[in-house]
Amino acid sequence: MTQDTLPHRHNLAERPLTPTEARILGSLMEKARTVPDSYPLTLNALSSACNQKSSREPVMQLADALLVEALDELRALNLVFETSGGRVTRYEHNFMRAMGVPEQSAVLLGMLMLRGPQTAGELRLNSERWYKFLDIASVDAFLEEMQDRSEEKGGPLVVKLPRAPGAREQRWAHMLCGPVDATQLQSSGMGSSNATEDELIHLTRRVATLEEQVTTLTTQLQNLHEQLGMSQPGQA
Repeated sequence: MTQDTLPHRHNLAERPLTPTEARILGSLMEKARTVPDSYPLTLNALSSACNQKSSREPVMQLADALLVEALDELRALNLVFETSGGRVTRYEHNFMRAMGVPEQSAVLLGMLMLRGPQTAGELRLNSERWYKFLDIASVDAFLEEMQDRSEEKGGPLVVKLPRAPGAREQRWAHMLCGPVDATQLQSSGMGSSNATEDELIHLTRRVATLEEQVTTLTTQLQNLHEQLGMSQPGQA
């Protein structure tokens, strides 16, 4: 099946995503924007992206067998495509078309899948490498649109959580894996911060630059091992 002959949009009410599937989608969406030269991703690159320790909440340790099983499910849902070319299979997401959401909404959902519940301000800062939102109000507008999504279109995609104790703003969570239990998320809420938005943007950009350098080096090393027919680092 090609991307031009898609059937119907995926209905989350009938088939919510699993946490593993959400992590795969978020990782593919991230790398498509931050390291386009290495995209679509090989299984090794996707495994590194899903299991990386930074910019992930929660941190996961997913075995390749579990990733392959989840990728098969996502392919059946038309959320992921498998591409052939070169010596290894690569994977790319089809999130926007399969879910029927615009680019800005997809960016916010991808960030929520990777980093867990966040405020509109945190989402704007964290998504800078993916999409530059004009201001927090524009982020709020897309979030509210997804929260008010009609049942005919599949129902809400995000929910605004109750304000956590000590927090200045409410956080948002995605509903791609089903209804959200707000009480379980309260303990992970972030408190208030004294840093200014400019300081946070500067810090976010510095961290993003370092992450991109590490990702580039990791990908180059993986490609070298594949070209030489060698085992990946850490593998037998």
